[in-house]
Amino acid sequence: MKKISTKLAALAAIALIGVAGCASKPGQNNYFDDAMVTSRVKKAIFDDPSLKVTDISVTTENAVVSLSGHVKSRAERTKAGEVAKKVEGVKFVRNDLKIQ
Repeated sequence: MKKISTKLAALAAIALIGVAGCASKPGQNNYFDDAMVTSRVKKAIFDDPSLKVTDISVTTENAVVSLSGHVKSRAERTKAGEVAKKVEGVKFVRNDLKIQ
């Protein structure tokens, strides 16, 4: 009985070490980091009083933010890119916004 308990405890310890090794660390740009950056960029664009746009899509992959959709002027396109660049966690902004 003692041998089985010892083997079971050793197996459980190995399993825990294996699971702990799979845990992600902040700053590795995993899915959750990118989702957080996307959320922050969307909020920053929405909260900016000079941007009266609703047709901007934001996606993030490896901390590279892509803006797509339509804006009314070149100034709005530039401003949206500038706002996105200032958000924490953004490494680069790919501004694919089209002017209507």
